[in-house]
Amino acid sequence: MSAVREFMTTDARCITENQTLVDAARMMMDLDCGSLPICGDDGRLKGMITDRDIVLKCVAAGRNPGDMMARELETGTPYWVDADANVDEAIDMMERHQVRRLPVISDHRMVGIISQGDIARNYSEQRVGELVEHISERHHV
Repeated sequence: MSAVREFMTTDARCITENQTLVDAARMMMDLDCGSLPICGDDGRLKGMITDRDIVLKCVAAGRNPGDMMARELETGTPYWVDADANVDEAIDMMERHQVRRLPVISDHRMVGIISQGDIARNYSEQRVGELVEHISERHHV
């Protein structure tokens, strides 16, 4: 049984709650990604923000992304997985919540991100196929 920490990306970055959506968009561009975890000043996970969130909840709503803070897009409890959890637990959570990436937590702090791609590069082809199929059914994140 493989632990999430063996598969995760360890150089993951967060946007802090008090940074603007412009900062988030630039960070996504620099990292070539479509979502970022939102972390508090204490390093604890507060939520996730996607490029789609920025477009729909800020730009399309007529707001200025330079004035809107990442914390304004924190909604609900973010999905995450423990670094010592089995990879199958991460896959089950991704399927259940239809997300392509999960922040990885250890000792209440974000230590990485595990993505559908991380799993695809390191796991059985059949299980990866199931994951992609389930996430793609009604993908909304």
